[in-house]
Amino acid sequence: MGLTTGQKTLAVGCGWWGFRERSFAAHLDLCAATGFRTLEIGIGDEFAATFPMNTGQQQAAEAMAAATAAGIKLPFATAENDFSLADPQAHRRMVAHVLAVLDIARLFGISHLRLFAGFTPAKDVTVRLYEQVVDAFRVVNERCVEYGIAISVETHGKITWKGGVAYHENTISTDPHYLERLMRDLPTNIGFNYDPGNIKAVWPEEPDCWVSIINERINYCHLKDWMARDGGWVAGAIGDGTLDYGSLLPKISFDGIYLIEYEPLSDLEAGIRRSLRYLEQLDYQIDLK
Repeated sequence: MGLTTGQKTLAVGCGWWGFRERSFAAHLDLCAATGFRTLEIGIGDEFAATFPMNTGQQQAAEAMAAATAAGIKLPFATAENDFSLADPQAHRRMVAHVLAVLDIARLFGISHLRLFAGFTPAKDVTVRLYEQVVDAFRVVNERCVEYGIAISVETHGKITWKGGVAYHENTISTDPHYLERLMRDLPTNIGFNYDPGNIKAVWPEEPDCWVSIINERINYCHLKDWMARDGGWVAGAIGDGTLDYGSLLPKISFDGIYLIEYEPLSDLEAGIRRSLRYLEQLDYQIDLK
């Protein structure tokens, strides 16, 4: 059951990003110990936790068997991509990479794949680059429809790291005017992975976090927050920062599984539990899906 205004029940699963330097087995173990029954996986060669690009049927079957034995489902996957690359050859390679990711996602029976629009700052996005992003999603979406996988475009800025502090820049997936355009121009079956924490880090004075723009197309959701430091931000649990989830959550029409995405590596389990306690303090009944 998802978020229901009268019952105030929230279905919650576990994101994978905080586990990026751990094994998949460690991710399963912590999720099972915490009581989660749904987790997100990463596909690609970037981090220890992701399933590599040479993952085949046997490796996927073994991972799914381990998840099933732990009572855990794997419906959500992420890929690292950027469809706003200026170099045409690099862009073609990026689209080919995402199509290859889809072939692996299919082996896991993934229902939703989180993708990025791109990390070129919105102020630098030309007409050609914007059309390139939309065209890339159309190409990938054709394969997704064939495989029964839904795309979820994450609301995410460009991040530059300095001394452990994240400096976020506005991109087309955090910019309100571009979000309105994407709502019109992307195929209607493409949804959004709503990450209000990422919106806040670009637009800290906007309590709405642009949910009003994309609400009807949210099909995936990450829950986290960022805290101000040295002119930038450091990641934390929901409840650690100033994002008012008590006011925001009732506005979100998404009725699926909300994923806790705690990013710091040093206190991962404590951060996840802190996030769950915060939701309980908001008077939600937590349904660990």
